Amino acid sequence: MSSIVHARADPPPAVREHRGRYRRILRFAAANLAATWWFELFLPRIGLGGVAARTRSRRMQRFARRFHDLAVELGGLMIKVGQFLSSRLDVLPPEITKELEGLQDEVPPVAFPGIAALAGRELGAPPDRVFASVDESPIAAASLGQAHRARLSPLDAGDTGLDAVVLKVQRPGIGAIVDVDLAALRKVAGWLSHIRLVSRRADMRALVEEFAQISLQEIDYLHEAVNAERFAADFAGDDRVAVPEVVWERTTRRVLTLEDVTAIKITDVRALRAAGIDPAAVAPVFAAIMFDQLFTNGFFHADPHPGNIFVTPAPAGTGGLPWKLTFIDFGMMGEVTASTRSGLRKLLIAAAARDGKGLVAAINDVGVLMPSADSIGLERAMTQLFARFGGMGFAELREVDPREFRDFAVEFGDVVRSLPFQLPENFLLIIRAMSLTSGVCSALDERFNLWDSVEPYAAQLLRNERGNLVQDVARQAVDAAGVALRLPGRLDALAGRLEEGSLQVAVPRLERQAARLERAGRRIGSAVVFVGLLVAGAIVRADDLAFGNVLMATSSLPLLHALWAGRRGL
Repeated sequence: MSSIVHARADPPPAVREHRGRYRRILRFAAANLAATWWFELFLPRIGLGGVAARTRSRRMQRFARRFHDLAVELGGLMIKVGQFLSSRLDVLPPEITKELEGLQDEVPPVAFPGIAALAGRELGAPPDRVFASVDESPIAAASLGQAHRARLSPLDAGDTGLDAVVLKVQRPGIGAIVDVDLAALRKVAGWLSHIRLVSRRADMRALVEEFAQISLQEIDYLHEAVNAERFAADFAGDDRVAVPEVVWERTTRRVLTLEDVTAIKITDVRALRAAGIDPAAVAPVFAAIMFDQLFTNGFFHADPHPGNIFVTPAPAGTGGLPWKLTFIDFGMMGEVTASTRSGLRKLLIAAAARDGKGLVAAINDVGVLMPSADSIGLERAMTQLFARFGGMGFAELREVDPREFRDFAVEFGDVVRSLPFQLPENFLLIIRAMSLTSGVCSALDERFNLWDSVEPYAAQLLRNERGNLVQDVARQAVDAAGVALRLPGRLDALAGRLEEGSLQVAVPRLERQAARLERAGRRIGSAVVFVGLLVAGAIVRADDLAFGNVLMATSSLPLLHALWAGRRGL
Protein backbone atom coordinates (compact mmCIF):
# COMPACT_ATOMS: atom_id res chain seq x y z
CA MET A 1 0.00 0.00 0.00
CA SER A 2 1.52 3.19 -1.08
CA SER A 3 1.31 6.23 1.06
CA ILE A 4 1.09 9.79 -0.09
CA VAL A 5 3.12 12.29 1.82
CA HIS A 6 1.77 15.81 1.75
CA ALA A 7 4.64 18.19 2.20
CA ARG A 8 3.66 21.66 3.26
CA ALA A 9 5.39 24.15 1.03
CA ASP A 10 7.51 26.73 2.77
CA PRO A 11 6.00 30.22 2.65
CA PRO A 12 7.64 32.75 0.33
CA PRO A 13 10.57 34.74 1.79
CA ALA A 14 8.48 37.92 1.98
CA VAL A 15 5.82 36.16 4.06
CA ARG A 16 8.45 34.71 6.42
CA GLU A 17 10.00 38.15 6.77
CA HIS A 18 6.65 39.73 7.62
CA ARG A 19 5.84 37.03 10.18
CA GLY A 20 9.23 37.53 11.80
CA ARG A 21 8.69 41.30 11.88
CA TYR A 22 5.27 40.87 13.51
CA ARG A 23 6.68 38.52 16.16
CA ARG A 24 9.63 40.81 16.94
CA ILE A 25 7.34 43.76 17.62
CA LEU A 26 5.07 41.67 19.85
CA ARG A 27 8.01 40.09 21.73
CA PHE A 28 9.47 43.54 22.39
CA ALA A 29 6.11 44.85 23.66
CA ALA A 30 5.39 41.74 25.77
CA ALA A 31 8.82 41.78 27.44
CA ASN A 32 8.56 45.45 28.39
CA LEU A 33 4.95 45.14 29.57
CA ALA A 34 5.97 42.21 31.77
CA ALA A 35 8.86 44.23 33.24
CA THR A 36 6.55 47.18 33.88
CA TRP A 37 3.99 44.93 35.58
CA TRP A 38 6.71 43.43 37.82
CA PHE A 39 8.24 46.72 38.91
CA GLU A 40 5.25 49.07 38.94
CA LEU A 41 2.44 46.78 40.12
CA PHE A 42 3.79 43.65 41.79
CA LEU A 43 6.75 44.97 43.81
CA PRO A 44 4.74 47.83 45.42
CA ARG A 45 2.10 45.30 46.51
CA ILE A 46 4.67 43.28 48.48
CA GLY A 47 6.23 46.36 50.10
CA LEU A 48 9.14 46.83 47.66
CA GLY A 49 7.92 50.02 46.00
CA GLY A 50 11.18 51.74 46.94
CA VAL A 51 13.13 49.32 44.71
CA ALA A 52 10.89 50.19 41.75
CA ALA A 53 11.25 53.92 42.42
CA ARG A 54 15.08 53.79 42.62
CA THR A 55 15.43 51.93 39.32
CA ARG A 56 12.63 53.66 37.37
CA SER A 57 14.76 56.27 35.61
CA ARG A 58 17.35 53.75 34.39
CA ARG A 59 14.66 51.32 33.25
CA MET A 60 12.89 54.03 31.24
CA GLN A 61 16.14 55.01 29.56
CA ARG A 62 16.93 51.39 28.68
CA PHE A 63 13.45 50.89 27.24
CA ALA A 64 13.77 54.03 25.10
CA ARG A 65 17.22 53.03 23.82
CA ARG A 66 16.01 49.53 22.93
CA PHE A 67 12.97 50.92 21.13
CA HIS A 68 15.18 53.41 19.29
CA ASP A 69 17.42 50.57 18.05
CA LEU A 70 14.42 48.43 17.06
CA ALA A 71 12.80 51.30 15.13
CA VAL A 72 15.99 52.12 13.21
CA GLU A 73 16.50 48.44 12.33
CA LEU A 74 12.90 47.73 11.26
CA GLY A 75 12.00 51.08 9.72
CA GLY A 76 8.42 51.18 8.47
CA LEU A 77 5.96 52.62 10.94
CA MET A 78 8.19 51.96 13.94
CA ILE A 79 10.10 55.19 13.32
CA LYS A 80 6.79 57.08 13.14
CA VAL A 81 5.71 55.48 16.43
CA GLY A 82 8.96 56.63 18.07
CA GLN A 83 8.49 60.16 16.77
CA PHE A 84 4.98 60.32 18.20
CA LEU A 85 6.18 58.97 21.54
CA SER A 86 8.89 61.64 21.68
CA SER A 87 6.25 64.37 21.49
CA ARG A 88 4.07 62.97 24.29
CA LEU A 89 5.59 65.11 27.04
CA ASP A 90 2.19 65.11 28.77
CA VAL A 91 1.99 61.42 29.58
CA LEU A 92 5.49 59.97 29.15
CA PRO A 93 8.46 60.52 31.47
CA PRO A 94 11.33 62.69 30.17
CA GLU A 95 13.69 59.70 30.16
CA ILE A 96 11.70 58.28 27.23
CA THR A 97 10.88 61.45 25.31
CA LYS A 98 14.45 62.76 25.45
CA GLU A 99 15.94 59.49 24.18
CA LEU A 100 13.52 59.33 21.25
CA GLU A 101 13.52 62.99 20.24
CA GLY A 102 16.48 62.47 17.90
CA LEU A 103 14.86 59.57 16.03
CA GLN A 104 14.94 60.60 12.39
CA ASP A 105 12.82 59.25 9.56
CA GLU A 106 15.87 58.31 7.51
CA VAL A 107 16.91 54.83 6.47
CA PRO A 108 19.34 53.46 3.89
CA PRO A 109 18.00 54.17 0.37
CA VAL A 110 16.55 51.51 -1.89
CA ALA A 111 18.75 50.75 -4.91
CA PHE A 112 17.56 52.71 -7.95
CA PRO A 113 16.61 49.66 -10.08
CA GLY A 114 13.93 48.75 -7.53
CA ILE A 115 12.61 52.34 -7.50
CA ALA A 116 12.67 52.53 -11.30
CA ALA A 117 10.77 49.24 -11.62
CA LEU A 118 7.98 50.39 -9.30
CA ALA A 119 7.77 53.82 -10.99
CA GLY A 120 7.64 52.15 -14.41
CA ARG A 121 4.71 49.94 -13.38
CA GLU A 122 2.83 52.94 -12.00
CA LEU A 123 3.51 55.31 -14.92
CA GLY A 124 3.16 52.74 -17.70
CA ALA A 125 6.70 53.14 -19.00
CA PRO A 126 10.26 53.17 -17.59
CA PRO A 127 11.27 56.48 -15.98
CA ASP A 128 14.00 57.11 -18.57
CA ARG A 129 11.27 57.19 -21.24
CA VAL A 130 8.77 59.24 -19.25
CA PHE A 131 11.25 61.89 -18.06
CA ALA A 132 14.05 63.68 -19.88
CA SER A 133 16.37 62.58 -17.05
CA VAL A 134 16.24 61.10 -13.55
CA ASP A 135 19.03 61.37 -10.98
CA GLU A 136 19.67 57.88 -9.63
CA SER A 137 21.00 59.22 -6.31
CA PRO A 138 18.10 60.12 -3.97
CA ILE A 139 17.92 63.54 -2.38
CA ALA A 140 15.97 62.03 0.56
CA ALA A 141 15.32 58.50 1.76
CA ALA A 142 12.70 57.84 4.43
CA SER A 143 11.01 54.78 5.87
CA LEU A 144 8.00 55.05 3.55
CA GLY A 145 9.52 56.38 0.33
CA GLN A 146 12.37 58.26 -1.30
CA ALA A 147 12.78 61.22 -3.64
CA HIS A 148 14.89 61.78 -6.78
CA ARG A 149 15.47 64.87 -8.86
CA ALA A 150 14.27 64.66 -12.46
CA ARG A 151 13.51 66.77 -15.53
CA LEU A 152 10.26 66.65 -17.40
CA SER A 153 10.13 65.63 -21.04
CA PRO A 154 9.85 68.55 -23.52
CA LEU A 155 6.14 67.73 -24.07
CA ASP A 156 5.31 67.70 -20.34
CA ALA A 157 7.44 70.79 -19.77
CA GLY A 158 5.51 72.64 -22.45
CA ASP A 159 2.16 71.62 -20.94
CA THR A 160 3.04 72.45 -17.32
CA GLY A 161 5.52 75.29 -17.68
CA LEU A 162 7.87 73.36 -15.37
CA ASP A 163 11.26 71.80 -16.00
CA ALA A 164 12.97 70.63 -12.79
CA VAL A 165 10.82 68.32 -10.68
CA VAL A 166 11.11 65.92 -7.74
CA LEU A 167 10.02 62.33 -8.31
CA LYS A 168 8.78 60.77 -5.06
CA VAL A 169 8.39 56.98 -5.11
CA GLN A 170 7.20 54.59 -2.40
CA ARG A 171 9.60 52.00 -1.08
CA PRO A 172 8.79 48.68 -2.76
CA GLY A 173 6.63 46.50 -0.52
CA ILE A 174 5.95 49.28 2.01
CA GLY A 175 2.17 48.67 1.86
CA ALA A 176 2.56 45.14 3.25
CA ILE A 177 5.02 46.35 5.91
CA VAL A 178 2.54 49.03 7.06
CA ASP A 179 -0.20 46.38 7.30
CA VAL A 180 2.06 44.15 9.44
CA ASP A 181 3.06 47.01 11.73
CA LEU A 182 -0.54 48.13 12.21
CA ALA A 183 -1.63 44.57 13.00
CA ALA A 184 1.08 44.36 15.68
CA LEU A 185 0.15 47.76 17.11
CA ARG A 186 -3.53 46.78 17.29
CA LYS A 187 -2.55 43.64 19.19
CA VAL A 188 -0.47 45.65 21.68
CA ALA A 189 -3.31 48.17 22.07
CA GLY A 190 -5.62 45.27 22.96
CA TRP A 191 -3.22 44.17 25.69
CA LEU A 192 -2.95 47.72 27.06
CA SER A 193 -6.73 48.17 27.10
CA HIS A 194 -6.93 45.43 29.78
CA ILE A 195 -4.51 47.26 32.08
CA ARG A 196 -6.52 49.64 34.24
CA LEU A 197 -3.54 51.92 34.84
CA VAL A 198 -3.48 52.60 31.08
CA SER A 199 -7.15 52.29 30.14
CA ARG A 200 -8.29 54.94 32.63
CA ARG A 201 -5.87 57.39 31.02
CA ALA A 202 -6.41 56.77 27.31
CA ASP A 203 -8.34 54.69 24.80
CA MET A 204 -5.38 52.87 23.26
CA ARG A 205 -7.44 51.17 20.56
CA ALA A 206 -8.80 54.54 19.41
CA LEU A 207 -5.29 56.04 19.41
CA VAL A 208 -3.94 53.21 17.26
CA GLU A 209 -6.85 53.56 14.82
CA GLU A 210 -6.16 57.29 14.50
CA PHE A 211 -2.48 56.52 13.93
CA ALA A 212 -3.49 53.89 11.35
CA GLN A 213 -5.62 56.38 9.46
CA ILE A 214 -2.77 58.89 9.39
CA SER A 215 -0.28 56.26 8.20
CA LEU A 216 -2.48 54.88 5.43
CA GLN A 217 -3.12 58.39 4.13
CA GLU A 218 0.61 59.09 4.15
CA ILE A 219 1.33 56.25 1.70
CA ASP A 220 -1.41 57.40 -0.69
CA TYR A 221 0.34 59.96 -2.91
CA LEU A 222 -2.90 61.00 -4.62
CA HIS A 223 -4.12 62.05 -1.18
CA GLU A 224 -0.89 63.99 -0.64
CA ALA A 225 -1.28 65.76 -4.00
CA VAL A 226 -4.81 66.88 -3.07
CA ASN A 227 -3.48 68.10 0.28
CA ALA A 228 -0.78 70.14 -1.44
CA GLU A 229 -3.31 71.93 -3.62
CA ARG A 230 -5.65 72.58 -0.70
CA PHE A 231 -2.77 73.99 1.36
CA ALA A 232 -1.78 76.22 -1.56
CA ALA A 233 -5.37 77.48 -1.87
CA ASP A 234 -5.43 78.36 1.87
CA PHE A 235 -2.40 80.62 1.37
CA ALA A 236 -3.21 81.92 -2.10
CA GLY A 237 -2.11 85.53 -2.25
CA ASP A 238 -0.01 85.23 0.93
CA ASP A 239 3.49 86.45 0.07
CA ARG A 240 4.97 84.59 3.03
CA VAL A 241 4.19 81.06 1.77
CA ALA A 242 5.05 79.03 -1.33
CA VAL A 243 3.90 75.50 -2.29
CA PRO A 244 5.23 73.28 -5.13
CA GLU A 245 2.94 72.58 -8.07
CA VAL A 246 1.70 69.03 -8.67
CA VAL A 247 2.38 67.40 -12.04
CA TRP A 248 -0.84 65.38 -12.16
CA GLU A 249 0.02 63.67 -15.46
CA ARG A 250 2.96 61.94 -13.72
CA THR A 251 1.29 61.20 -10.39
CA THR A 252 -0.32 57.99 -9.12
CA ARG A 253 -1.06 56.45 -5.72
CA ARG A 254 2.58 55.31 -5.41
CA VAL A 255 4.40 57.96 -7.47
CA LEU A 256 4.23 61.72 -6.93
CA THR A 257 5.81 64.32 -9.22
CA LEU A 258 6.17 67.85 -7.87
CA GLU A 259 7.86 71.08 -8.86
CA ASP A 260 11.43 71.17 -7.54
CA VAL A 261 11.40 73.97 -4.96
CA THR A 262 14.58 72.99 -3.10
CA ALA A 263 16.10 76.02 -1.40
CA ILE A 264 17.74 76.80 1.97
CA LYS A 265 16.76 74.41 4.76
CA ILE A 266 14.98 76.50 7.39
CA THR A 267 17.42 75.61 10.19
CA ASP A 268 20.60 76.07 8.07
CA VAL A 269 21.57 79.23 9.91
CA ARG A 270 24.92 79.59 8.11
CA ALA A 271 23.32 79.40 4.64
CA LEU A 272 20.59 81.85 5.67
CA ARG A 273 23.14 84.43 6.78
CA ALA A 274 25.17 83.89 3.61
CA ALA A 275 22.02 84.74 1.63
CA GLY A 276 21.52 87.92 3.67
CA ILE A 277 18.59 86.51 5.66
CA ASP A 278 18.43 87.01 9.43
CA PRO A 279 17.43 83.66 11.05
CA ALA A 280 15.92 85.54 13.99
CA ALA A 281 13.50 87.24 11.57
CA VAL A 282 12.40 83.90 10.13
CA ALA A 283 11.30 82.38 13.47
CA PRO A 284 8.28 84.64 14.25
CA VAL A 285 7.04 84.43 10.65
CA PHE A 286 7.18 80.64 10.72
CA ALA A 287 5.36 80.59 14.09
CA ALA A 288 2.65 82.94 12.78
CA ILE A 289 2.10 80.78 9.69
CA MET A 290 1.70 77.68 11.84
CA PHE A 291 -0.72 79.59 14.11
CA ASP A 292 -2.76 80.56 11.05
CA GLN A 293 -3.04 76.92 10.02
CA LEU A 294 -4.07 75.67 13.45
CA PHE A 295 -6.29 78.46 14.73
CA THR A 296 -7.71 80.05 11.57
CA ASN A 297 -7.64 77.70 8.57
CA GLY A 298 -8.23 74.49 10.51
CA PHE A 299 -6.04 72.56 8.01
CA PHE A 300 -2.42 72.24 9.04
CA HIS A 301 0.92 70.67 8.15
CA ALA A 302 1.45 68.05 10.86
CA ASP A 303 5.09 67.27 10.01
CA PRO A 304 6.84 70.68 9.88
CA HIS A 305 10.32 69.35 10.67
CA PRO A 306 13.30 71.25 9.21
CA GLY A 307 13.57 68.96 6.18
CA ASN A 308 10.06 69.91 5.06
CA ILE A 309 10.45 73.70 5.08
CA PHE A 310 12.74 75.80 2.89
CA VAL A 311 13.52 79.50 2.98
CA THR A 312 13.35 80.71 -0.63
CA PRO A 313 14.86 84.14 -1.44
CA ALA A 314 12.34 86.25 -3.36
CA PRO A 315 13.29 88.11 -6.56
CA ALA A 316 14.30 91.72 -6.00
CA GLY A 317 11.57 94.30 -6.34
CA THR A 318 8.67 91.98 -5.51
CA GLY A 319 7.80 93.86 -2.33
CA GLY A 320 6.97 92.37 1.07
CA LEU A 321 9.46 89.98 2.64
CA PRO A 322 12.71 89.34 0.72
CA TRP A 323 12.08 85.59 1.14
CA LYS A 324 9.30 83.02 1.41
CA LEU A 325 8.74 79.89 3.44
CA THR A 326 8.23 76.94 1.09
CA PHE A 327 6.46 73.90 2.52
CA ILE A 328 6.82 70.40 1.07
CA ASP A 329 5.65 66.85 1.97
CA PHE A 330 1.91 67.06 2.58
CA GLY A 331 1.41 63.39 3.42
CA MET A 332 0.75 64.06 7.11
CA MET A 333 -1.87 66.78 7.41
CA GLY A 334 -4.37 67.46 10.16
CA GLU A 335 -7.81 68.97 10.25
CA VAL A 336 -9.30 70.82 13.21
CA THR A 337 -13.06 70.81 13.70
CA ALA A 338 -14.81 74.13 14.27
CA SER A 339 -15.50 73.32 17.94
CA THR A 340 -11.91 72.24 18.59
CA ARG A 341 -10.61 75.33 16.79
CA SER A 342 -12.77 77.54 19.01
CA GLY A 343 -11.32 75.83 22.09
CA LEU A 344 -7.78 76.21 20.74
CA ARG A 345 -8.36 79.92 20.23
CA LYS A 346 -9.47 80.29 23.85
CA LEU A 347 -6.39 78.29 24.88
CA LEU A 348 -4.10 80.59 22.89
CA ILE A 349 -5.67 83.74 24.34
CA ALA A 350 -5.39 82.35 27.89
CA ALA A 351 -1.74 81.41 27.31
CA ALA A 352 -0.97 84.90 26.01
CA ALA A 353 -2.65 86.40 29.09
CA ARG A 354 -0.72 84.03 31.42
CA ASP A 355 -4.12 82.95 32.76
CA GLY A 356 -3.61 79.51 34.32
CA LYS A 357 -7.26 79.05 35.26
CA GLY A 358 -8.43 80.20 31.83
CA LEU A 359 -5.96 77.84 30.19
CA VAL A 360 -7.35 74.84 32.07
CA ALA A 361 -10.91 75.93 31.20
CA ALA A 362 -9.89 76.07 27.53
CA ILE A 363 -8.32 72.61 27.78
CA ASN A 364 -11.66 71.41 29.12
CA ASP A 365 -13.48 73.06 26.20
CA VAL A 366 -11.19 71.32 23.71
CA GLY A 367 -12.12 68.01 25.34
CA VAL A 368 -8.66 66.88 26.42
CA LEU A 369 -9.58 66.34 30.07
CA MET A 370 -12.17 63.74 30.95
CA PRO A 371 -15.21 65.02 32.89
CA SER A 372 -14.04 63.22 36.03
CA ALA A 373 -10.73 65.12 36.13
CA ASP A 374 -10.00 67.21 39.23
CA SER A 375 -8.34 70.20 37.58
CA ILE A 376 -7.58 72.28 40.69
CA GLY A 377 -4.02 70.94 40.89
CA LEU A 378 -3.48 71.60 37.18
CA GLU A 379 -4.74 75.19 37.56
CA ARG A 380 -2.27 75.75 40.39
CA ALA A 381 0.59 74.21 38.42
CA MET A 382 -0.16 76.29 35.30
CA THR A 383 -0.38 79.48 37.37
CA GLN A 384 3.03 78.71 38.90
CA LEU A 385 4.44 77.89 35.47
CA PHE A 386 3.37 81.23 34.02
CA ALA A 387 4.48 83.14 37.10
CA ARG A 388 8.00 81.69 37.00
CA PHE A 389 8.82 80.89 33.37
CA GLY A 390 6.06 82.52 31.30
CA GLY A 391 8.00 85.46 29.88
CA MET A 392 11.31 83.72 29.22
CA GLY A 393 12.90 82.89 25.91
CA PHE A 394 15.00 79.80 25.24
CA ALA A 395 18.30 81.50 26.13
CA GLU A 396 16.88 82.81 29.42
CA LEU A 397 15.52 79.39 30.32
CA ARG A 398 19.01 77.91 29.90
CA GLU A 399 20.26 80.23 32.65
CA VAL A 400 17.72 78.99 35.19
CA ASP A 401 19.14 76.77 37.92
CA PRO A 402 18.65 73.16 36.70
CA ARG A 403 17.57 72.14 40.21
CA GLU A 404 14.63 74.55 39.98
CA PHE A 405 13.62 73.01 36.66
CA ARG A 406 13.94 69.53 38.13
CA ASP A 407 11.84 70.31 41.20
CA PHE A 408 9.15 71.98 39.13
CA ALA A 409 9.17 69.17 36.54
CA VAL A 410 8.67 66.56 39.25
CA GLU A 411 5.73 68.38 40.80
CA PHE A 412 4.17 69.46 37.50
CA GLY A 413 4.75 66.09 35.82
CA ASP A 414 3.11 64.21 38.68
CA VAL A 415 0.05 66.48 38.45
CA VAL A 416 -0.29 66.07 34.69
CA ARG A 417 0.24 62.31 34.69
CA SER A 418 -2.33 61.86 37.48
CA LEU A 419 -5.13 63.38 35.39
CA PRO A 420 -7.39 61.29 33.12
CA PHE A 421 -6.71 62.58 29.62
CA GLN A 422 -8.49 61.77 26.42
CA LEU A 423 -7.29 62.86 23.00
CA PRO A 424 -9.88 64.35 20.65
CA GLU A 425 -9.65 63.52 16.95
CA ASN A 426 -6.41 64.69 15.31
CA PHE A 427 -4.96 65.88 18.62
CA LEU A 428 -1.87 63.71 18.19
CA LEU A 429 -1.10 65.73 15.08
CA ILE A 430 -1.74 69.07 16.81
CA ILE A 431 0.71 68.14 19.57
CA ARG A 432 3.29 67.03 16.99
CA ALA A 433 2.90 70.20 14.90
CA MET A 434 3.31 72.55 17.88
CA SER A 435 6.25 70.58 19.28
CA LEU A 436 8.11 70.75 15.96
CA THR A 437 7.24 74.42 15.53
CA SER A 438 8.77 75.26 18.91
CA GLY A 439 11.91 73.28 18.09
CA VAL A 440 12.43 74.96 14.70
CA CYS A 441 11.94 78.45 16.16
CA SER A 442 14.45 77.79 18.96
CA ALA A 443 16.97 76.48 16.41
CA LEU A 444 16.63 79.69 14.41
CA ASP A 445 17.01 81.96 17.42
CA GLU A 446 17.96 80.69 20.86
CA ARG A 447 16.58 83.92 22.34
CA PHE A 448 13.25 83.35 20.61
CA ASN A 449 10.35 83.85 23.00
CA LEU A 450 7.20 82.11 21.84
CA TRP A 451 5.11 84.59 23.83
CA ASP A 452 6.31 87.40 21.57
CA SER A 453 4.59 85.63 18.68
CA VAL A 454 1.61 84.43 20.68
CA GLU A 455 0.61 87.78 22.21
CA PRO A 456 -0.01 89.86 19.05
CA TYR A 457 -1.64 86.88 17.35
CA ALA A 458 -3.89 86.27 20.36
CA ALA A 459 -4.73 90.00 20.49
CA GLN A 460 -5.83 89.87 16.83
CA LEU A 461 -7.90 86.77 17.53
CA LEU A 462 -9.52 88.52 20.48
CA ARG A 463 -10.39 91.54 18.30
CA ASN A 464 -11.89 89.19 15.71
CA GLU A 465 -13.82 87.35 18.40
CA ARG A 466 -15.29 90.56 19.83
CA GLY A 467 -17.69 90.97 16.94
CA ASN A 468 -18.84 87.38 17.32
CA LEU A 469 -19.19 87.81 21.08
CA VAL A 470 -21.28 90.98 20.71
CA GLN A 471 -23.55 89.18 18.25
CA ASP A 472 -23.86 86.21 20.63
CA VAL A 473 -24.68 88.46 23.61
CA ALA A 474 -27.23 90.44 21.60
CA ARG A 475 -28.83 87.24 20.28
CA GLN A 476 -29.05 85.79 23.79
CA ALA A 477 -30.53 89.04 25.13
CA VAL A 478 -33.18 89.09 22.38
CA ASP A 479 -33.99 85.42 22.98
CA ALA A 480 -34.31 86.00 26.72
CA ALA A 481 -36.51 89.04 26.17
CA GLY A 482 -38.70 87.01 23.81
CA VAL A 483 -39.07 84.27 26.38
CA ALA A 484 -39.98 86.84 29.03
CA LEU A 485 -42.60 88.47 26.78
CA ARG A 486 -44.14 85.12 25.81
CA LEU A 487 -44.18 83.81 29.38
CA PRO A 488 -47.47 85.55 30.53
CA GLY A 489 -49.38 84.23 27.49
CA ARG A 490 -48.11 80.72 28.08
CA LEU A 491 -49.04 80.87 31.75
CA ASP A 492 -52.55 82.16 30.87
CA ALA A 493 -53.02 79.30 28.44
CA LEU A 494 -51.81 76.81 31.03
CA ALA A 495 -54.23 78.19 33.63
CA GLY A 496 -57.05 78.04 31.09
CA ARG A 497 -56.40 74.38 30.33
CA LEU A 498 -56.26 73.57 34.02
CA GLU A 499 -59.59 75.33 34.64
CA GLU A 500 -61.25 73.12 32.08
CA GLY A 501 -59.94 69.89 33.63
CA SER A 502 -60.25 67.97 36.84
CA LEU A 503 -58.03 70.38 38.78
CA GLN A 504 -60.55 73.22 38.69
CA VAL A 505 -60.63 73.39 42.50
CA ALA A 506 -56.97 74.45 42.61
CA VAL A 507 -57.28 77.33 40.14
CA PRO A 508 -57.01 80.21 42.69
CA ARG A 509 -53.73 78.83 43.98
CA LEU A 510 -52.45 78.29 40.45
CA GLU A 511 -53.37 81.85 39.53
CA ARG A 512 -51.34 83.22 42.42
CA GLN A 513 -48.40 80.99 41.43
CA ALA A 514 -48.77 82.04 37.81
CA ALA A 515 -48.73 85.70 38.82
CA ARG A 516 -45.54 85.22 40.82
CA LEU A 517 -43.93 83.30 37.95
CA GLU A 518 -44.95 86.03 35.53
CA ARG A 519 -43.35 88.74 37.68
CA ALA A 520 -40.21 86.64 38.16
CA GLY A 521 -40.01 85.98 34.43
CA ARG A 522 -40.22 89.67 33.63
CA ARG A 523 -37.51 90.52 36.18
CA ILE A 524 -35.23 87.74 34.86
CA GLY A 525 -35.75 88.91 31.30
CA SER A 526 -34.91 92.49 32.25
CA ALA A 527 -31.83 91.37 34.17
CA VAL A 528 -30.56 89.29 31.23
CA VAL A 529 -31.05 92.20 28.81
CA PHE A 530 -29.22 94.49 31.28
CA VAL A 531 -26.22 92.15 31.55
CA GLY A 532 -26.13 91.58 27.79
CA LEU A 533 -26.12 95.31 26.98
CA LEU A 534 -23.58 96.09 29.69
CA VAL A 535 -21.11 93.37 28.56
CA ALA A 536 -21.57 94.25 24.89
CA GLY A 537 -20.94 97.91 25.66
CA ALA A 538 -17.79 97.17 27.64
CA ILE A 539 -16.37 95.09 24.78
CA VAL A 540 -17.31 97.46 21.97
CA ARG A 541 -16.11 100.50 23.97
CA ALA A 542 -12.47 99.48 23.47
CA ASP A 543 -12.80 100.02 19.69
CA ASP A 544 -15.82 102.37 19.44
CA LEU A 545 -16.08 104.65 22.48
CA ALA A 546 -19.32 106.40 21.49
CA PHE A 547 -21.31 103.29 20.58
CA GLY A 548 -19.98 101.43 23.64
CA ASN A 549 -21.13 104.26 25.95
CA VAL A 550 -24.61 104.23 24.32
CA LEU A 551 -24.97 100.50 24.95
CA MET A 552 -23.83 100.81 28.57
CA ALA A 553 -26.18 103.76 29.21
CA THR A 554 -29.12 101.95 27.62
CA SER A 555 -28.51 98.98 29.92
CA SER A 556 -29.77 101.06 32.85
CA LEU A 557 -33.38 100.92 31.57
CA PRO A 558 -33.91 97.13 31.94
CA LEU A 559 -31.98 97.30 35.23
CA LEU A 560 -34.40 99.89 36.65
CA HIS A 561 -37.35 97.79 35.48
CA ALA A 562 -35.95 94.66 37.19
CA LEU A 563 -35.39 96.54 40.47
CA TRP A 564 -38.72 98.43 40.34
CA ALA A 565 -40.74 95.33 39.47
CA GLY A 566 -39.11 93.48 42.33
CA ARG A 567 -39.99 96.16 44.89
CA ARG A 568 -43.52 96.84 43.70
CA GLY A 569 -44.34 93.17 43.12
CA LEU A 570 -45.34 93.95 39.53
